Amino acid sequence: MKAFEAQVSWQRAGQAFLDGRYSRAHDWQFDGGLRLRASSSPLSVPLPMSDPAALDPEEALVAAASSCHMLFFLSLAREQGFTVDSYLDRAVGYLGAGEAGRMAMTRIELRPLIAFAGARRPSGPELAALHHAAHARCYIANSLKTEVVVMEGG
Repeated sequence: MKAFEAQVSWQRAGQAFLDGRYSRAHDWQFDGGLRLRASSSPLSVPLPMSDPAALDPEEALVAAASSCHMLFFLSLAREQGFTVDSYLDRAVGYLGAGEAGRMAMTRIELRPLIAFAGARRPSGPELAALHHAAHARCYIANSLKTEVVVMEGG
C-alpha cells in the first residue's frame, strides 16, 4: 500500500475563538516542499473569517478529480499513439444535499478541451473510450461516492 501525506496547520494567533469569529485560513504543506494557503470557502463561512484568495477544500477536491483523470488520459493517449498538445479542464463541483440530507459534493463535471497534434487523432468513439478508461483508472474518482462525469466537448 502506498501512503500520501499532507500537513495541515492552523493557529488561533490570539483571535477570539468561542464566538466563532476566528480565521479559517491555514496552510497545506506537501512532501516536495510546496505550501499552499487554504481556507474555508466564503460560500461556507463568510468574510472576513474566510480568505477568498486561498484554496478551499471543495476546490481542491474538484481539482484532484480533474487532475487524476487528466494524468490517466494523457498516459492512455500516449500508449495509443495520440499526441496531446494541450488539455484544459474547467471542472465544476456541485455541493448539495447528499445521503441522509447531509451536505456533500454530489456531482463533479469534468469538461476537458483537448488539442491533438500529428496525423493520428482520435475519432469520437476513440476519444470517449479514452475518457472511459481514464475514469475507470482514476484513484480519486474510485474513492468518491459522488458522481464524476466527463462532459464531452468541454
